[in-house]
Amino acid sequence: MPIIFQEEFFKLKSKRKRALGLDVGNKTVGMAVSDATWLIASPLTLLKRSNLTADSKSLFSIYQQYDVCCIVAGLPLNMNGTQGPQAEVVHTFIDFLLKIQDIPVFLWDERLSTVAVTRTLLDADLSRKRRSEVIDKMAATYILQGSLDLCRTHEG
Repeated sequence: MPIIFQEEFFKLKSKRKRALGLDVGNKTVGMAVSDATWLIASPLTLLKRSNLTADSKSLFSIYQQYDVCCIVAGLPLNMNGTQGPQAEVVHTFIDFLLKIQDIPVFLWDERLSTVAVTRTLLDADLSRKRRSEVIDKMAATYILQGSLDLCRTHEG
């Protein structure tokens, strides 16, 4: 299954399975998971990247363990809407996943998500070390929650 659009994403909610949120970086992949009703996204884990084969194996293990029906991957667009080098990192990662397993992937515009999460963590007075430990999981949570909120808005 290729990358899906909003309407296809909205229909997946009826499966009553979880969605997996990803914040794909060069060194790590932050992961978050929704509940089966798609109301709440929760931080899950941080995958330290090694190579695409090992990374995908770890991701698919989590995908099965949490009974996930789709992936919501953050796509870091430039402020003018164009795709830069980091968006290519995400596309390379997702393309590799799709070659291995036919899964629905919804790309979410994640402009400013790291900024918003960093601000929240600063407001919570977390140390720099602690922020660096949780920022990618929290960014994945922020990405996933945004898509869940859009889905809920679409219903009503």
